[in-house]
Amino acid sequence: MAERPTDGIPAPHPSPLTPHVSVYGLLAEFENPTDLVNAARAAREAGYRTMDAYTPFPIEELNEALGLGGTWVAPIVLLGGLTGAALGYLMQYYIAVIDYPLNIGGRPLHSWPAFVPVTFELTILCAGIFAVLGMLALNGLPMPYHPLFNAPRFALATRDRFFLCIEATDPKYNRDDTWRFFDRLGPRSVTEVET
Repeated sequence: MAERPTDGIPAPHPSPLTPHVSVYGLLAEFENPTDLVNAARAAREAGYRTMDAYTPFPIEELNEALGLGGTWVAPIVLLGGLTGAALGYLMQYYIAVIDYPLNIGGRPLHSWPAFVPVTFELTILCAGIFAVLGMLALNGLPMPYHPLFNAPRFALATRDRFFLCIEATDPKYNRDDTWRFFDRLGPRSVTEVET
């Protein structure tokens, strides 16, 4: 793990005898949310696309600064709600009309107003289940290991520090150029994260 304050000195290059270590990316630490949002905007304007930010609380401007589009959670929840409504209604229809029809007082077997409460409840139940499972799947959770856990100061992301990581898979990523780019933004420190 190479970590140093941003003092303008380039990081040392590994010797040819050093075994090859796979790099996840560069992680810059910022002291406040404004600096992080400005850094994310600058990185986006500089052409970096494969990056992510880590903060102790949500920051509204950060999604726009990172260039993140919409989320799939709303369509997943809608699909869950529609599935629940269809299941609830069809279940009651099957029971009341096909499987066990009861003619009580000449009322119709398919009395849709009686089906509304159960249909509504299954709509809410399935939408909630789809929301939780969809959120977990979209976030890649559970994730017992992530390369950023190797960064010594990354635990502060849950307390009072703000981090921006440009991943090595970014087409524009070059270790030295990206390190110099971060140096110009004035972070507290820059860390090379190994996988």
